[in-house]
Order: sequence, then C-alpha cells, then structure tokens
Amino acid sequence: MGKALTPRMAERIELWPVERLVPFEGNARTHSAAQVAQLAASIQRFGFLAPILVDGENGILAGHGRLMAARELGMQQVPVVVLDHLTPEERRAYVLADNKIAENAGWDEERLAEELGALMEAEFDLGALGFSDDDLRRLTDGLELGAFEQLSQPLAPVTERAEPEDQGQGGLGLDLEQDDKDADATAESGEVEERHVFSASMRWDDREQVLMAVAAAKNRHGLEGTAEALAQVCREWLDDRAG
Repeated sequence: MGKALTPRMAERIELWPVERLVPFEGNARTHSAAQVAQLAASIQRFGFLAPILVDGENGILAGHGRLMAARELGMQQVPVVVLDHLTPEERRAYVLADNKIAENAGWDEERLAEELGALMEAEFDLGALGFSDDDLRRLTDGLELGAFEQLSQPLAPVTERAEPEDQGQGGLGLDLEQDDKDADATAESGEVEERHVFSASMRWDDREQVLMAVAAAKNRHGLEGTAEALAQVCREWLDDRAG
C-alpha cells in the first residue's frame, strides 16, 4: 500500500490589525454593498467566527468580504490564519478555488425549510442568515397556508375577503372554495373525504406568526401535514375561547 497523504495544514491563528491586511489585486470575486451588510449583520449576531486567510506577506487569500464588513463595523483587529506554506502559484490558484468550490455546494431544500421553520418557531431573526425575503418566501412555501393536504375535518365552502385597508393593517384575508378536483379524494378508511383548497394573503410579520404556530402544533402533537397542524391550532384557539 502507498503511503497515506497528509495534507499540509495551517498551524496558527493570529489577531492582526485591519490596516495590516492587503487585498489581493487579482481577486475576481465581487462583493455588493448588500452582501457586505449581510456579512456585517452575521458578524454582529454570531461573532467573527471565520478567520481571514492570509499569505506570509499580509496579502488576503480568502475573506475579502469579511474584511469589508469588519471595516463597516469599525473593528480594529480580525482573526487570521497564516498560510505561509503555499507557493505564489498556489496562492493565486487558491483565491479562485476557495470561491468556486464553495459555489458548487447545494441545498437539501426540504431540510432547509425544516431548519427555517424551527428557527421561526424559536422566534429567531431570519434576517441574520443572509437569505433575501424572496428566498425565505420561496423556501418556506411548504410550511405555509398553500400546502393544505389531508384536512382532518371537512370544511364548508366559504368566501371571506378582508378589505384592502384591513389587509394593510395586518388583517388575514381568506379565500376558501371547494376544489372540484379533490372533492372525490379517498381517505385512508376508504370513505370519500370532502376536501377544500385555501389561499391566504397577509403581511409578512403576520405570516411568520402563522408559520410559527403551525410548526409548534406539529412538534406538540407529532403531526406531519401542515393542514392538520393548522386545524389543530384553530381547534385549540376555539377551545381556549370556549373555556
């Protein structure tokens, strides 16, 4: 058998003054003002956890955006990892590899949605994660009111819309109508189950409260379906009101 390859490793982490760091002139990676603001928000929320990677001559190999965020925050020092074992050619190559290899990662969006739901239930500020509002809306679609499947109780067709001024104040507008395509859906018992499709419009803050309530109901009662969880939330609210 051949000798096992032992990768070279950086051996130390140091604190350097921000002014000492020199951005790499050939850096092809760009950082928008919005992304730098996201990095700054992340550093404020979690701390400066990812050191900047530098060569033995004060030049940055990875972490240009983090340096920009540190300057925005008025930081005087940042942690760095010194990579003085790389050749000049390896340094140039690593600047590209560090960015490109990171881009090649993907997301398991089902698990990502579950993680976002758990954070929303804990009332964690999702703005610190770097996702845009559009990203959050798309990624949590499976948790919201559009995913009504396996309703635990049939509901009578009703139409109720909030006036525009009510919606502007955070009112929840519902459009409930029977879905003819699903009306003949068969339940596990073999009996015909009447089903309905719901749509809802609400302010983003109200939507987050609904999603947190649904996630909490799923955890408390071991429910899988969003519709079942929302029905449970409604039943608990009615029970509390009746009590």
